[in-house]
Amino acid sequence: MTTYLGSDAALMDEREHFFYTFDLGLSAALVSVGFSLVSLDRENLRKVQFVFRRGDGMDAVIDAYWADRLEVKARTYFDATKMLKNRLYSE
Repeated sequence: MTTYLGSDAALMDEREHFFYTFDLGLSAALVSVGFSLVSLDRENLRKVQFVFRRGDGMDAVIDAYWADRLEVKARTYFDATKMLKNRLYSE
């Protein structure tokens, strides 16, 4: 039981410092406003999970994205999407 609690604590610590999403659009939005993509998690064979380092204001940006209130420059968003797709298919 101690091992389970230890891994739970480690997972909570990890979730506190990193944000995970499968959504390409949200990932492009986060990159567009300056959040750092840490890695691509390919553990799931069907889809790739984007891993970001948590930062100040991230939750507000995520909420604004889902509420369709986030404003980013179109070219910046396009470039971020293109970069993420390149990362997806080149690794």
